[in-house]
Amino acid sequence: MNHKVTIITPSYNSAEYISETIDSVIKQTYENWEMLIVDDCSKDDSVAIINDYCLLDNRVRLIQLEKNGGAAVARNRAIKEAQGRFLAFLDSDDQWHPKKLEKQVGMMVNKNIPFTFTSYQLVSEEGELGRIIKSKAEVSYRNAIMSNPIGCLTVVIDIDFFGKVYMPLIKKRQDLGLWLKLLRKTNAIGIDENLALYRVRKDSISSNKFKLVKYHWILYREHEKTSFLKSIYYVLYYSVSKLLNILR
Repeated sequence: MNHKVTIITPSYNSAEYISETIDSVIKQTYENWEMLIVDDCSKDDSVAIINDYCLLDNRVRLIQLEKNGGAAVARNRAIKEAQGRFLAFLDSDDQWHPKKLEKQVGMMVNKNIPFTFTSYQLVSEEGELGRIIKSKAEVSYRNAIMSNPIGCLTVVIDIDFFGKVYMPLIKKRQDLGLWLKLLRKTNAIGIDENLALYRVRKDSISSNKFKLVKYHWILYREHEKTSFLKSIYYVLYYSVSKLLNILR
């Protein structure tokens, strides 16, 4: 089992956490990977920090965009240049456990599964660990469009099965847009093991779930072409489910 994994990491003003993110990749027990970090015109010291890692480990590669385009543009640029059989996603403030790729890619190869995700744990800006978000055993297109249960930082997909696929160019929920494309071909299989840390940022749009409603609407109507009434139903279902999670 020695298939290359391309790790997709968009970066924008990520100087505070990017070192922890890259370190968590370098510590992987699975060593055949490339990490494509796409900097989206950062204004802090991100590029200098990433360049230092590129000198230390030639598996880390920096791509600099000439114009700020957002996470979807950055991820798609990395996907275009990916050389691995597998694609994995890791944002610039998140981390992986050392055996994540070994366990996940091993299962995918041994059981011929093209799309997997795992459980993950929340971590605060200060590094305090929060609750674990457990993965479902299996996710279908209908499961995902109702309430996305797949954490982007945990996903690995097999390009040999799907071919190169890209995210819709929307500001948020572009990851769900990609999952829905993939789920039209096959279900995603969950691994119920905590293999990643998701940073909860106070200044992130995704930290306020209700701000995401409009991006869900755009995804449903413009990209998935669902009917007006069905889109309303999906948005209401999403909003209610997130409210219940907050109240737990």
